[in-house]
Order: sequence, then structure tokens, then C-alpha cells
Amino acid sequence: MNKIGIIIGREFNERVRKKSFIITTILMPLLMIGLMAAPTLMMLFAKGDTKTFVVLDESGVIAPKLSGDKEVIFSTEDCTLEQARAKEDIFGVLWIGADIVDNPTSAKLYTNSSSSMSLESNIASQMERIIEQERLKRYEIDNLEQIIEDVKANVTLTTYRNDLQEEGKEEEATSSGVAYLLGLVLGMMLYMFLLIYGSMVMTSVIEEKGSRVLDVLVSSVKPFELMLGKILGVASVAVTQIAIWAVLVCGLSAAVLPSLMPEDMMQTVAAVEAGTITSAQAGIDADMLSAVALATDPVRLVMMFVWLMLFLVGGFLFYSAMFAAVGSAVDSIQDANQLQTPITIPIILALILAMSVFNDPDSALAFWGSVIPFTSPVVMMARIPFGIPTWQIVLSLVVLYISVAGMAWVAGKIYRVGVFMHGKKPSLKELLMWIKQ
Repeated sequence: MNKIGIIIGREFNERVRKKSFIITTILMPLLMIGLMAAPTLMMLFAKGDTKTFVVLDESGVIAPKLSGDKEVIFSTEDCTLEQARAKEDIFGVLWIGADIVDNPTSAKLYTNSSSSMSLESNIASQMERIIEQERLKRYEIDNLEQIIEDVKANVTLTTYRNDLQEEGKEEEATSSGVAYLLGLVLGMMLYMFLLIYGSMVMTSVIEEKGSRVLDVLVSSVKPFELMLGKILGVASVAVTQIAIWAVLVCGLSAAVLPSLMPEDMMQTVAAVEAGTITSAQAGIDADMLSAVALATDPVRLVMMFVWLMLFLVGGFLFYSAMFAAVGSAVDSIQDANQLQTPITIPIILALILAMSVFNDPDSALAFWGSVIPFTSPVVMMARIPFGIPTWQIVLSLVVLYISVAGMAWVAGKIYRVGVFMHGKKPSLKELLMWIKQ
């Protein structure tokens, strides 16, 4: 164990002391926040140029009611369609037929440059609303539009889980929207960590094997101990990174966020979580309330990071053993591409299964995907935010860590033969023979 500890320390120090590790650890949370906020920022700041349309309305119904904004201007002119299309100082021409109310397809849009989906959708939606109003007038019912507006209802559901209540524990409101977003982030984190750090183990083995360093090392340490030390060393780097993020996130949620939130907001969140009032009565979006409740609850965040750490370590040990075996069997990164394909396919499949979890977290597909060790780390982390029973999480962890022991044994059989093989890329049949030896 002393020899393994030396190898772990060397692998850990070599990576943690790099500037790239420090920069990634600091910037990754900011990058993830930026990626989530990017679509909103793009919508806010990516404003296009003002586009002017000449409207030729033969029905006389649509044009007076079209409303423009900072990006679109509607102008009516007394000219023919050919004359309007010949104008070069406008963006386009909107021609509307006389029978537009009865025939909504009697409209054409001519543009002098490429259009966009949002622009065409804006014009079409306005025309649809105006046509619907004109059709309603035919029923000759007084205040029909107001009647229709009055009967519209906006239902807001506040969801409570009956199956997770414990003795003496108050029910808590849940949000599928927040669970979806959190599950997506956690699943993507596991997916990236398994690929990035698993490939790191394989690359390290290939580099040392190519420089004949392994030939010297195995004279002092057993090949299995060397493989185990490398895997645990890189795993400790991943755990350190997650631990730093956990401290930052939980520290901010405990110390900073409550002071930034208005006191009445925190009281409202507590009341909705306890079931005293609903989010509709509070006048606040249910997803927003659930997000605030999660962000300001250090206990729930700590538990989330504990599960993340356990599945990260288990999944990494499971896959990195295979990556190490592949690295020991080849002499270059190019040779490793073919052999690592069977390893990366289950990881990609796990991400695809995680997407299906969001539609039904309790389906048979989601359950077995979170139990089978090849997909369980990613799929289970996508399911946990939806509040699944604890016994399923424990079962998944037990199966995963038992599988880790079996995979380490198999990978070790390949590793001890592969580190001495040079100049030839083994076939899958030869790898099976090494395992049987």
C-alpha cells in the first residue's frame, strides 16, 4: 500500500499543480452559469436592424391593425405590387389578398434579403389574431371578445409528493422544471468527467509506456498496483475539483444568498415549501420559488454533492480501469481510438438515457438505466433531483462498486500483459486471451 500511495501522490501532484487545473476549477462554475445565461443574453442584446415593410392590403382589414416595434415597421402606400417590389430602400413587401379572412393562405411576403423565423412568425401571429377578431364579429354577439378574454384561465400547479413524506415531516413543494435543469447539469457533469478524466488515465499510461518508463517501474511495483495507483491518483484530482465546487456553492448558499434575498421572499418560500400557501396565492412562479428554496438550503445542496461524489468516484473507477487497460495494450493514441470505442459508446448511451429520464423518471427504462453500472452514474444523477426513493440510489451504488471490483480485476489481467507488449496493436480476441491467462 505504501507503493500505491507513492503513485497516487505523484499522479495527484502532477495534475493539481498545473495552471490548467487551477484555471478550470475556478472558471468552470462561471462557464456553466454563462452557458445557461447565454440564450437569454443573446435574446436581449442580439437585436437586428430595423426592417421596413410596405403593406399592400386589398382586404383593407389587416393593414390598419398591424403593429410595429423597434425592429419592424409597417408602411402602407398607394402603389402596385410591381412598384413596391422595385423599391430598394425597404426590406420587403407584404401583400394581402381581398379574401384573407376566409382564406388565410392569401398572403405573400417578398423580401430583398434573407428573412428569419422570428420575423415571419411575428407577422403571421399578428395576422392570425386580426383574422380571428374579424371572424368573431360575424357572430354579432355584443362584447364577444371581452367574454372570451374573461373566460380564459391560467392554471398554476404547486406539486407536493405524498410518497416521500416521513413521520412528522411537513410536505414540501416540488418543481419538475428545477429538477429537469438540475438533472441535466448533473448528468452532463458526470458525462464530461468520465470521458475527460478516463481519457487522462489512458493517455498517461500510453505516454509512460512509449518512453519505456513502465518497464522500469514494474521492476519495483506490481503492474496491478501501478494501474490502481494511477486510477486512484487521477480520481483524487476529480474528487478535489468537485469538493472545491461543493464548498464554493454551499458556502455561497449558506452565507451570501440569504442576505441577498428580501426577507419577505424568504418567508414566502418557507410558507410555500411548508404547504401553508400555494405559489399562485403568493403571486410568484413555482419554478422560481423552488429554485430559491434549493439554492438557499445548504443541507440539500450538500446531499446533492455527496451523491455526485459517490457516483463520480464509482463511475470513474469503473471506466478508468477499462481506459487504463486500453492504454497498456497500445503504443500510441491513434492505436487506442479503435479499442476505446466500445468504452465510449456506453457513456454516450448513458447520456441519451438521461434525456429520457426527464419525461418519466420512474419508468422501467430509467430504473434499469440507473442500476446497470455501464450507465448508472450518469442516469442516476439525472434522476436524483426528481426525488426518487433512497433505496434505489443505494442499490445503484452497491451494484456499481461491486462492478468496480470485477472490472478492476479484468483490467488488471490485461494491464499486466499489455505493459510489456510493444510494436503491435492487439485484437479483441487477443485481449480475451490475456484475461484468461
